[in-house]
Amino acid sequence: MTLSSMRTLCQITDIPENGAKGFPGPDGAFTGLVAVRRDDDVYVYENACPHIGTPLDWTPDRFLSVDGKHLICATHGAEFTITDGLCISGPCRGDRLTPVNFEIRDGVILVSHRG
Repeated sequence: MTLSSMRTLCQITDIPENGAKGFPGPDGAFTGLVAVRRDDDVYVYENACPHIGTPLDWTPDRFLSVDGKHLICATHGAEFTITDGLCISGPCRGDRLTPVNFEIRDGVILVSHRG
């Protein structure tokens, strides 16, 4: 992917270690993105539950279960694995969050422009 087809999301350090952070989508978009940091790994998904498309967070940047092991949909309580976005419980069991292509360059997370 070329640099011109990417946009800056944030610095890795802007996401709390073992935490998650939300980002707005393009102007007028209902949902944005969620990035999760697990030690040295980062995962980026569209912030939309596959069940009905609502954002996952119930308040800004509140995406994770109490134990921090899963992403949670605030609307229906569906739980998703962080590493692959698989829904393991709730009304969309077996579906997945939509992953977003990204690269990390010099500690900066760059994501693909969304069409």
